[in-house]
Amino acid sequence: MNKEILRLAIPNIISNISIPLISSVDTALMGRMSPLHIGAVGIGAMVFNFIYWNFGFLRMGTTGITAQAFGAKADSTVILTLLRALIIGVVVALTVMILQTSIGQISFSLLNVSDNQLDLVQRYFDVRIWAAPATLCLYGLMGWFFGMQNAIYPLVLTIVINVLNLGLSFFFVFYWGMDVEGVAWGTVIAQYTGLLLGVFLFFLKYRYLLDRILLSAVVEWSALKHFFQINWDIFLRTVCLTFAFGFFYSQSSVLGDQILAINVILLQFLNWMSYGVDGFAYASESLVGKYKGAKQLPEVRRAIRYVFAWGMCLALLFSLLYGGLQGPLLDLFTDDEPLKLAIAPYFFWMILLPIIGTPCYIWDGVFVGLVASRAMRNSMLIALLMYLLSYYFWLTNYGNHGLWLALMIFLFVRGVIQYALYRWGDVGLTEKEASNLHFKG
Repeated sequence: MNKEILRLAIPNIISNISIPLISSVDTALMGRMSPLHIGAVGIGAMVFNFIYWNFGFLRMGTTGITAQAFGAKADSTVILTLLRALIIGVVVALTVMILQTSIGQISFSLLNVSDNQLDLVQRYFDVRIWAAPATLCLYGLMGWFFGMQNAIYPLVLTIVINVLNLGLSFFFVFYWGMDVEGVAWGTVIAQYTGLLLGVFLFFLKYRYLLDRILLSAVVEWSALKHFFQINWDIFLRTVCLTFAFGFFYSQSSVLGDQILAINVILLQFLNWMSYGVDGFAYASESLVGKYKGAKQLPEVRRAIRYVFAWGMCLALLFSLLYGGLQGPLLDLFTDDEPLKLAIAPYFFWMILLPIIGTPCYIWDGVFVGLVASRAMRNSMLIALLMYLLSYYFWLTNYGNHGLWLALMIFLFVRGVIQYALYRWGDVGLTEKEASNLHFKG
């Protein structure tokens, strides 16, 4: 079991850690210009996180359904799941691009973008929106590869995309004299390159599955209804998650441009932790889904225990890293000494963050593998409610410390509720459900 977990987790960790490097490098590039540029890129990136995270079901739902179909050796369901995810990705992306003006205006208003930052944020948004089709199709393709127990292809794709993104952003900013548009164009070009590579990798290894396609089954109503029902719950869950972090950015803006710059930098450390720990969460998605599809429930439970052990060990490592290297880590993001001094009083939250936040990330992976979409939705709704109530009725007067404490409460409550639902609720671990498991082509 440990070998199987590490076979999936290590490539995921390597690829996932490279993902926040994009945001981190963008922040570092803008940090050489001004705090306004840092905040503009942070807000601009958050707008797209809000858009894309909300359609994260294209990855998560695809992974869970594909992994269970893979375990059950249902090849027709495997390939049809990919096709449905790609079709939905294209439709959603085109809708986003058609509505881009309204989406931008509403997002900037909700995030309390200040007048002196609005132009920078708008310029970033107007360029990066063109990456939507590639980004959403990559969600579906990546999720499908994970469901097929293949962590190498997502690793290759992520590294190629991110290395290209880094190189292009650096080139556009330092050699072509661009600022926020430079980092946005780097993302756009890299995403389309990654999509083309992903299609090539599919044909390289999985061409045989094309023979299992029955075109009429792609839009078969009962299968589509099942697909949409699962993904609707995941969509609602992700809307809540994105709202939680959007609220965090919005309140940071309310507290002033300096606090916004501080929190944009500190959230890079949250990204590092979350994407690292998500390596084990993704492993649990693949393994839990595969074993449930194969109706091997003891292996499902054993996989969950082992993944948690590995995930918490990595969380402890992150806490030690943040606690011991605060100065050098801050130097990566800014050379503004007053800004670094302003960050220092809040940095202890980064030491607590991995231990408090890791359980809910691992549980998310477990629930994706179980296709326990309702449990994911319900736990997120309760945690979001606790987050908002604790901030408005208790922590508002504590400034930025109150905002960070509210975020910690949000992460902690999610983990506790997810555990309770797994232990005592219905998350698809009953023998009856396993015996009735079936797939429709």
